[in-house]
Amino acid sequence: MNEKSDKTLSDILNIPETIVKAEETPNIIQDTNSIKSIKRHKKELVNQDFNEARLNMKDLINTGFEAIDGMMKVATASDSPRAYEVVSILLKTMTEMNSELVSLHEKANKAIPQTKQVQSTTNNSIFVGSTKDLQNLINQSRSQLKTINNENINDEA
Repeated sequence: MNEKSDKTLSDILNIPETIVKAEETPNIIQDTNSIKSIKRHKKELVNQDFNEARLNMKDLINTGFEAIDGMMKVATASDSPRAYEVVSILLKTMTEMNSELVSLHEKANKAIPQTKQVQSTTNNSIFVGSTKDLQNLINQSRSQLKTINNENINDEA
């Protein structure tokens, strides 16, 4: 745009007139090293968050076991059906927390892509040659072609 239209637009919109020249714009080209460092940083953050969440869940599970022990003492001392109901609810909650801990591991494994080694297995191999050539390849000691002092000697002759 030209300067006149910029001034008119800034007057209409009641904003200060600022013109950014092409030389002043920052260069937004990212090199591959910065992308790799961002990916590495993301992987570290995922690992850190996973470890923190895992420790929190383990602490909650340990606290839950202590609460169950306390509630069992209260339930046996009072013989109240409500106390036993609370114990059963705590047991159910502890079971759910343990399953959440397992699912946390699965989610962490999905969040961090791991390289897999591909093993290629050839099931259908085809040998092109005669049966004599195949026998010579399979059993070198019984081969009709024997190598003596780097010379090929044919047993047929």
